[in-house]
Amino acid sequence: MSTETSNTKGTTATIFPSLTYDDAPAAIEWLCAAFGFEKRLVVPLPDGGVMHSELTLGPGMIMVSTRRPAQGRLSPQELGGVTQALSVQVDDPDAHCARALAAGATLLEPLQDEHFGARSYMVKDPEGHHWNFSNYRPGAYWDGGDGSASGA
Repeated sequence: MSTETSNTKGTTATIFPSLTYDDAPAAIEWLCAAFGFEKRLVVPLPDGGVMHSELTLGPGMIMVSTRRPAQGRLSPQELGGVTQALSVQVDDPDAHCARALAAGATLLEPLQDEHFGARSYMVKDPEGHHWNFSNYRPGAYWDGGDGSASGA
């Protein structure tokens, strides 16, 4: 079976995180202003919510929608915590951090140089999703073996 698709346009990403927000329209605007995402598609619901959306940042893409309790899709605010954090590669973490903080992101981990050579920071968006932005691109330590950085 081929994994090729007939869609030759669009993102080169192959994983598309789907995030749930109580106020998806406001979240989409905030994500674009604070983190630099670009709106590509927004499918509104009759009640003003969002059925589906696609936002890109470089070759990466996320999907944002309004909460769907019947499907168990709740926001971090409703859950009282998070079950995941998104890691995003950016060219200039310092400038990106300044932009995010100016837009109201809550700093969880300050800008820092990591032991593996990357520069990163972590923030929380207004509805509680955690985001790690870094100039790190996974794969630098892959050795083709067991996946450990030491190769052991």
